[in-house]
Amino acid sequence: MRFSALKLDSLRDLLIEELRDLYNAETQLVDALPKMAEAASSHELKSAFEHHLEETRRHVSRLESIFKQIDENLRVKHVKR
Repeated sequence: MRFSALKLDSLRDLLIEELRDLYNAETQLVDALPKMAEAASSHELKSAFEHHLEETRRHVSRLESIFKQIDENLRVKHVKR
């Protein structure tokens, strides 16, 4: 089970943990999508990656806003790649 190593005392703890996971995934995409766009072999694919990058940046911004609204520290997880 994924949460076995975590100490989750409430649904709020679970929510915050999931939000941090989402933030981590979205920030990794912000780093990866420009590289993918650069490597794209067609204009349409490059454009799709660039469009997705803008959407992903909005997701990151929304998640940061959520953490401010719930007055919670946004600790970034470092995932081995």
